[in-house]
Amino acid sequence: MDASFYFVEDENVPMHVGSVLVFEGPAPSYGDVIRLFLSKMDSVPRYRQRVRSLPLHVGRPVWVDDDHFQILYHVRHTAVPSPGGDDQLRNLAGRLFAQRLDLTKPLWEIWLVEGLENNRWAIISKVHHCLIDGVAGTDLMQLLLDARKDVALPEPTEWTPQRSPSQLDLVVDGVRDAVWTPVKHLAAIPAFARSLRSGSELLDIGRAVLGSLPGTAKRLTSSAAGSLNGPIGPHRRWVWTKADLAEVKRIRKATGGTVNDVILTAITHGFRELLAKRGELVDGQVVRTMVPVSMRAENEHDRLDNRVSAVLVNLPVSSLDPLDRLSTIREQMDDLKGSRQAAGADVLTKAGNFAAPTLLALGSRTAMRFPQQLLQTVTTNVPGPRVPLYMLGRRLQNIYPYVPIASTMRISIGIFSYLDEITFGINADFDGVPDVQVLADGIRSGFDELLAVAAAPAE
Repeated sequence: MDASFYFVEDENVPMHVGSVLVFEGPAPSYGDVIRLFLSKMDSVPRYRQRVRSLPLHVGRPVWVDDDHFQILYHVRHTAVPSPGGDDQLRNLAGRLFAQRLDLTKPLWEIWLVEGLENNRWAIISKVHHCLIDGVAGTDLMQLLLDARKDVALPEPTEWTPQRSPSQLDLVVDGVRDAVWTPVKHLAAIPAFARSLRSGSELLDIGRAVLGSLPGTAKRLTSSAAGSLNGPIGPHRRWVWTKADLAEVKRIRKATGGTVNDVILTAITHGFRELLAKRGELVDGQVVRTMVPVSMRAENEHDRLDNRVSAVLVNLPVSSLDPLDRLSTIREQMDDLKGSRQAAGADVLTKAGNFAAPTLLALGSRTAMRFPQQLLQTVTTNVPGPRVPLYMLGRRLQNIYPYVPIASTMRISIGIFSYLDEITFGINADFDGVPDVQVLADGIRSGFDELLAVAAAPAE
């Protein structure tokens, strides 16, 4: 999966995840930020490594130490124009997120942003998706931030890059990997089969993934809002909205379901507003979203890689009643939890280990470029820390996530929780979704609508 995220990158599809972190002031000096990151480099070795690809992709790309690593290239300094409000910060972040990372260097950037109103400052972070998934990104953030205000920084240690392997060494290892890895995974099949309680479980996984289970089949055949799909260009619009965790819990307590069910219902309202403003809302319509699911075990939170699967959920945008929308989403999520679709998708993800790396590269690119109307968006929800975090003694106020768009999906929604706040970072193609703010405002009004229902006296 890491290799797939690397292979699909092109001039219109920068495959990095990101975030905007807003802090209380005053802003630290650029030199202090440089020293902070230097002191933490030993904890994130990937930050001093780059990717090397093999000729003709005879093996998977490999991580190698960057002989020319320079911290000043990766930690940068800028400012927003006056008055330094949210609009100026969002516009700056949208431009920076649209710019590709240099694939010949370690795949991350940090921007120190000054000039925010109310004595605030920000960090804009970009990390390539081949390096981390959402949960690993949260762990990384907690490595670079502190749970206490008065933490002394460790002294930076001397670092000597390991010798980069020769091209011949990489080709030989790549060929060996291409031959040995499929054999190793084939040998593991009997153990996997024995771990299933019966042969029918394997059939259940296949049915869930292929859509032959009744609930999944209905989700795949429902009329989707195809107008949300289309070609994407190199530029991005990025906006945000937010909700309080307390109000989400109040809705959940009054209406049932889970926090995730409530969040998806509010997002449904946002898409309903967007389609209605475009004059494209019709009866029976849905917006089909991919919802990534972490497959990371409790003991795997220190690994910087991708351990994700996904499920498909239909957002019932044509439904007028918010409680009906919530009920429909809750029914789907309950069905998915029991159908093993996520487990089945993880099995298919691991099946990539059987493919020769050349085919993996071609397959990844082809899958992300093939025009499709099946999925309209991605909504990814990552729970963050419930305790205050600090950077150089300054308290972190807000975090807004960025998730890339690809293929013909013009909109993605990243969801992150910190303290008692849930934030939504909405990424959209600049030309294809000029009305993305309608979606953001609609998500917020979706929570307000549910709050009104929750506060209404029972009949």
